[in-house]
Amino acid sequence: MSYVTSVDPTESLMFLAHFVGDIHQPLHCGNANDLGGNTIKLNWYEKQSNLHKVWDVNVIETALNEFYNDDRNTMIEAIKLNITDEWCNEEKQWQACRRPTKTCADKYAMESAQLACKAYKGVEQNTTLEDDYLFAALPVVHKRIAQGGVRLAAILNKIFSANRRLQRS
Repeated sequence: MSYVTSVDPTESLMFLAHFVGDIHQPLHCGNANDLGGNTIKLNWYEKQSNLHKVWDVNVIETALNEFYNDDRNTMIEAIKLNITDEWCNEEKQWQACRRPTKTCADKYAMESAQLACKAYKGVEQNTTLEDDYLFAALPVVHKRIAQGGVRLAAILNKIFSANRRLQRS
């Protein structure tokens, strides 16, 4: 008996993009005891938050406001420019996954887990995180967004090239 009657390609793509993005967020691979920073209550500048939300939302929103004039496209362009400039020697390694039928999700998770260790540094319950933390976290966030995007594109290229080969057979 089959429970799956049809697959919605749009929904599948949304889930894939979400999962690839999540695995690149360091606190998603953080300490299980504090639910990836969710139980560490703190202030992000003057707003109540938690460490997980700082990495999921607050760093990006603050950067958008402070450095990109609330223009998401400008932020995206800056990240793309770093891919072709500052990170150009790394980009090929990001998309490389030698496993023909799998992603390298375990590799991406290990990278995030290592970054999560740094994300916890100097953070305690009820602390206030401000500019110093933002300036340390933002380059990591930018790079993880870039890595996630490059890797998602590589996964999609692999899926669609396999589909084309199947259709030709």
